[in-house]
Amino acid sequence: MQDIDTLDRKILGALQQNADQSLEELGERVGLSRNACWRRVRNLQETGIIRKRVALLDPQKLGLGLSVFIQVRTSNHDADWLEKFSRAVKLMPEILGAYRMTGDLDYLIHARVNDVKDYDALYQRLIEKVDLSDVSASFVMEELKETTELSL
Repeated sequence: MQDIDTLDRKILGALQQNADQSLEELGERVGLSRNACWRRVRNLQETGIIRKRVALLDPQKLGLGLSVFIQVRTSNHDADWLEKFSRAVKLMPEILGAYRMTGDLDYLIHARVNDVKDYDALYQRLIEKVDLSDVSASFVMEELKETTELSL
């Protein structure tokens, strides 16, 4: 873990809530001058703690109202299969995250689509690109919490 102090944590917390604020606003919020704040933000970027700044979009308003978690099991665990699977999920823009798991489940995929028909199209494209032993999906009925903010 990178060594960061209280001021860095305040800056990171403020940026997680609004990365669009000016350096003046950020400095006022955390109690630093604009230049001191700029130096700290630049350092946090250079060390990779801040990976990038993004805009968070409303999936409902963009026609991507169905959140789905796809559970994948495979009987093939060699490096070639993993590379093929990894490449396939990275090329599918509907897939927000893909994770190799411990336990009974091999991989967990999180995707956003418009509806079940669009999920089926995603599923068909995925199994066309890579051999899977077992695939099941769980559709989110209600999002109780979803955030990009990390606990500092």
